[in-house]
This record gives sequence, structure tokens and C-alpha cells, in this order.
Amino acid sequence: MNRKLRMGMVGGGRGAFIGGVHRMAANLDGKIELVAGCFSSDPEKSKLSGEDLFLDPSRVYTSHEEMAKAEAALPADKRIDFVSIVVRNNLHVPVSKAFLAAGINVICDKPMALSLAEAKEFADLVKKSGKVFALTHNYTGYPMVKEARAMVKAGKLGRLLKVVAEYPQGYASSAFKEAAPSKIANWRMDPNVSGVSNCMGDIGSHAENLARYITGLEIEELAAELTTYIPGRTLDDDGNVLVRYQDGVKGIIYASQVSTGDENNLNIRVYGTEGSIEWHQEHPNELVVKFLDKPREIWRRGNSYNGPEATAFTRLPFGHPEAFIEAFANIYLAASEAIRDELAGKFPRPEGYDFPSVDDGVAGMAFIEATVKSAQNNAAWTKPGH
Repeated sequence: MNRKLRMGMVGGGRGAFIGGVHRMAANLDGKIELVAGCFSSDPEKSKLSGEDLFLDPSRVYTSHEEMAKAEAALPADKRIDFVSIVVRNNLHVPVSKAFLAAGINVICDKPMALSLAEAKEFADLVKKSGKVFALTHNYTGYPMVKEARAMVKAGKLGRLLKVVAEYPQGYASSAFKEAAPSKIANWRMDPNVSGVSNCMGDIGSHAENLARYITGLEIEELAAELTTYIPGRTLDDDGNVLVRYQDGVKGIIYASQVSTGDENNLNIRVYGTEGSIEWHQEHPNELVVKFLDKPREIWRRGNSYNGPEATAFTRLPFGHPEAFIEAFANIYLAASEAIRDELAGKFPRPEGYDFPSVDDGVAGMAFIEATVKSAQNNAAWTKPGH
């Protein structure tokens, strides 16, 4: 294909942090162009956001339903090739469904659905559609995460024994001193919008997905304790989970939004009989590799000793840090390969693609709901229902 992919967006208008991140990420490699969007449920805000982005006013819509219908009716050389969905959790599936029904590929923010039942039903729809669906669990996009995954797959750690994934943040601790809840808390703490969990659903699911991506392990059962520390809120702001993975591997997943002083401290450690790896999102260009009988090594992004899995998603030479936007861009880069294949009638490839899929979305919702169910039953061991 000798042209850029045409992208649409739903959500992400003026004042929305994550919409800007998605646009920057999609634009980074110069292979995607934003041409249409419905940027807000407020028609005036959507219009003004379209003006901010220098879009043709006729391609700026007042609802996602109008957008899906209008774009599908355009000639093949004009309509969008895919839509990026960056709305609140409760709208992920309805908006995705509208565009898949219109024959348009989808890249969607996480979590995929509002419930596990909705996720399962939606997964069946995606598979029947024959279209591309990518989920932006962006932390899987970091090159050294891909290097860690390759090491595990190659058996360099030996037999896996234990996985520890943590995602502490401290931003919500400010609520202890606030007179009124923040704007983000207003919807993240609303079960009708956010789902059954706040903290574990929002960031704990990232820790779960990162562990799943690197190790390839499925959770067999878990025991969870969830806590709501902030007065007046209904959903969790802290959680601790013991995990039993397949093949006898044990794990710990901890997520918190009241870990005062922490910023975005996602990290993971994977221990095996021959060695272990350690990766920290706040220092993403490094992978710590530890062995039983020799000094630990610090592997760094962009070096010739990195494998093809990491190298394929590395843009800059060593010594020039790559981080959050680039990790997001790697999801778009991998998904765009699938979208180009779909447009050419060659989707899917037998070898697959390296981006989070609808199956990851189902696994994530199964983890969230099992965590909540376990916590409601005094941390009883609970099997995820996917």
C-alpha cells in the first residue's frame, strides 16, 4: 500500500489527556493520518476539537453512530481505514460494535468492556467480523518488555517459579485533603461508567496483562483483597492479589492509587530456576537480568545484543531514551500491519501480530471480576471465568 492509513477517532477532544497520547502515537511513524472524528458527546466541543486538529468540518461528527454510518457510505478511497476509540469504559463495546458493523477496523482503549459477559459476547462478534481489533495495553509496546518476553519464550530463565507485578500510584492520596472529588474520580468511581472496580480495573489490569504478555501464563485462580481508603467512594483504590498460574507458577499482583509519593511505578519481576528478569516502567530502557551463578546484567534498549523482537520496535540508537509515547506508537505500528493486511484481503497472517487482542480483553475482564468476587468472599480462592 502506497499511502497512509486513514484514521478516525471517537472521544479525545479538548482537555482529554489520553486522546492526545493516541494521536501522537499514531502519527509518530508517519504512516497514519487523522481525517475524521467525533471528539465529544457535546457537538460544539466536538466541532471545536476538529478545528484544533485542522480537520475538514464535514468529517467532524456529532455522534459515533452518525460517524460510523457516514464514513461507511464514503467511497473506499475516502473513508477511514480504522477508528481509535478513547471514550469512557462503558462506551468501549457499544462504539466498537457500531464501527465493526460498518466494516471498519478498531483500535480501542482498555479495559475492553464493562463486564466479562459483555467482553465474551463482543469477542465472538469481533471474530465473526473478520476485522482487526487491537486493545491498547500500551506497556506491552516497550522494546525491553518484548526482550523480556523473548527471553522467557527461549527458556533462558529455566522453569518459571514466581511472578511479581506491581502498579503503585499515589495521585489519589490528594483526595484525603480535597473538599470535593476530582473530575476524574467522578466517573472512575461510578460503577455504571467504570465497571465493578476502579483501581484493579484501571491499573491492576495493566499489571495482569504485562505478566500475561511476558510469561504467556494463564491465571488458574486468585485470592484478592480490595480496599477503599478514600471516604465517600464506592470502588476500590487499593488491591492485593495472590495468584496461582498454570504449571504451578505462583504470583503476586499489587495495584494502588493511594501509594503516596509513587508516580507511575509499574514494574515486574519474573523468577525461574536459571535466572530472573526485572523491568520498571519509570526506567523503561533497561531490563535487569539476574542469574544463579554470575553477576546481574543490565540490558539496554537499542544495542546490537537485543533480539529481533525488541529491535523491530526500536526507533532510536542506544543512549537516546524511548518511552511512553513510543510504547503506544508500537501498538499502532503493529496494529497498522494487520489493518493493511485486512485492506489487502490477507488478514490474518498465520504467524499472528504483536499487539493486544480481543482475547487479552476477555482475560483482563475475567481477572477484574474474579478479583472483585474473591474480595467480596473474604479473599477466597476464585477461578477467573474466561
